[in-house]
Amino acid sequence: MSRIIFHLVTFRESLLMALTAIRTNKLRTVLTMLGIVVGVFSIIAVMTAMGVLRNSIEQGLTQLGASTFQIQKHPAGFNSGHRNRTRNRKDITYEQGLAVWEKTTLAEAVGLEVWQFGRIVWWEGQKTNPNVSLAGENPEGLVTNNWGVERGRGFNKEDMDLRKAVIILGQAVAEKLFPPRVNPLGESVKVDGVLYEVIGIFESKGSALGGNNDNFAAVPLPRFFDTYGKRARSVNIMVKAQSQEVFEDCLEQARGVLRTARKVDPGEEDDFAFFSNDSVINSFNDFTADFRLGVLVISSIALLAAGVGIMNIMLVSVTERTREIGIRKAIGAQKSDILSQFILEAIILCQIGGFAGVFLGVVAGNAASILFEVPAIIPWEWVGIGFGVCSLVGLIFGVYPAWKAAVLDPIEALRYE
Repeated sequence: MSRIIFHLVTFRESLLMALTAIRTNKLRTVLTMLGIVVGVFSIIAVMTAMGVLRNSIEQGLTQLGASTFQIQKHPAGFNSGHRNRTRNRKDITYEQGLAVWEKTTLAEAVGLEVWQFGRIVWWEGQKTNPNVSLAGENPEGLVTNNWGVERGRGFNKEDMDLRKAVIILGQAVAEKLFPPRVNPLGESVKVDGVLYEVIGIFESKGSALGGNNDNFAAVPLPRFFDTYGKRARSVNIMVKAQSQEVFEDCLEQARGVLRTARKVDPGEEDDFAFFSNDSVINSFNDFTADFRLGVLVISSIALLAAGVGIMNIMLVSVTERTREIGIRKAIGAQKSDILSQFILEAIILCQIGGFAGVFLGVVAGNAASILFEVPAIIPWEWVGIGFGVCSLVGLIFGVYPAWKAAVLDPIEALRYE
């Protein structure tokens, strides 16, 4: 027990001496830590920003409900080359979408939709900015998009069959047009010269990737085709499987139905694309993998350079404190005491620099959360890795100067001027 207490007291003494040396040489300490700060800052800032972007994408993808996938003409993703390779594909027609709707028996709902972007919505002289997205939807499109109606109602079969001029507004559109005292339900709004009766207001979906998920409106799909034409655009097909367990089987069933409807020969690749929440996240991770790897390599070089700098500074420190080391040895300090003192000093230097780098990296990385209006995050796993790497750098590059100090001859050290 006494031996343990002795080692604890010795460790405490070495720690206090290391802290004293760091406080005594403030300028040198700051300059030594800069390399560590830059290296750790680079890693933490990038990983935090990537985490924020991932959260923003996931938040934006909540429009696709659980067990839901979408079929569209072009792949969804972050690689512009995908679209270049598929630009000659034929549009998915409404009739092909109906085939999937009729024959995909493992689906709970099959939504069909098309879009017009950059629309203006008018009401009694009030108008929105020319950035409203207008969707043509079948009733099941609201289910597969996970769009809840907060006030009023959604679309029904009668709206489709009679091609009714009715519209459901997103929260942002309703708030832009109507004062708080006016109930939008039953009011008439105009889009591209067509008057629509407001039958519902969607629940708020928030924002993602800097956009506003509430800045849209939806009309019945047949009415949409009446206004904008049927053949000039590709139909998106959204399929909600009956359960997560049959998700893959449902996807394959829908794929087979659409291949038949589009007359894709056996052995040929699909001339359409699937995506789901998971596939888009995986695409994002693949897209950013090389970038993150590059940042890790550059940061590692910065940390290596910082480690070499710490070793040089510690060697200078050993030279400057040769007489101090001689006095400590003369009054009974062991090699292990000197060794632990200088190794602790190197590790503390790295940890202080690591703390500064982590703090600045988290702050800088979360600047993206303000831009994209998503909650800030702290990438705890990378924070832990950052501090671990700092300790490792301090240990590796602090050993040689510490060993050099520990093996000094006390008599020669006392003579040192």
